[in-house]
Order: sequence, then structure tokens, then C-alpha cells
Amino acid sequence: MKCLYPALCVILILLSNMTVSHAGLTLKVAEPKIYGQKAILKLELQNTFTNTIDSVRAAVFLLDDGGKIVGQETRWIVGGTKDRPPLSPNAKTTFHFVVKSEKPFAKTKVTVTRIVLEGGRLANIYSDVEMVSVTK
Repeated sequence: MKCLYPALCVILILLSNMTVSHAGLTLKVAEPKIYGQKAILKLELQNTFTNTIDSVRAAVFLLDDGGKIVGQETRWIVGGTKDRPPLSPNAKTTFHFVVKSEKPFAKTKVTVTRIVLEGGRLANIYSDVEMVSVTK
């Protein structure tokens, strides 16, 4: 197929290849608070999916100056247990993640490892999560 207007064809191809960024789960991560040998991270979650989120599993890593892991925990932060209900569309919730570490750490890394939507369908943890760091 030959294009009569090459510049217009290039623009249309570029526009058709652009992906719209959309997150189904927005996760705000606050600076950790340290109490003895425990770090507490406040996570604020918002469901921007049109479906209910049945459960979300996340891992928190505490890293030293060299990037070595000095503490880690994995938890269900939405659902997964009877005391944590599912997250309805447009709803928000807060989860306080407690991680033990006997060594000092320089930074934290939060990773969402699983999102289960209503009906058992899995969401894409790479494209459906928006991480926001909150610093004070």
C-alpha cells in the first residue's frame, strides 16, 4: 500500500502505536518510620479499576547503601484474609507494612506481586499499578 501523504502516514502510525497509560491500582508509599528494629511503611491504595479488587499481595525490601537486602516481608495488603475486605471501584484504603531489620537500611523498595480482581481474573502487575512515593 502506497501512502499519498508520507508525513501524515508517519504521524498516524506514531499515534496508533502510542499506548494510553492507565493504572488500575494507585499505590502511595510514605517514608518509613523506624521504631527499634522495625520499619513501618504506610501504603495508601486506590482502586481505579471498574471491577472490585479481591486481593493484592506486596513485598517490601529494606536495602543498605550497597543495595543489599537487609530486611523483607510479603503480605496480603488487600483481601487475602477475613479481616481485610476487597477494595471496591474508586475506593481507598490504608495498610501499614511492618518489616523487621537488625541492620540499618538506606532505602526501601515496594513491589506488588499479585492483583486478583473480582471473579478470579488476574491484573497485570507491570501495567496496572502506579507507584507514587510520598516524602515529607
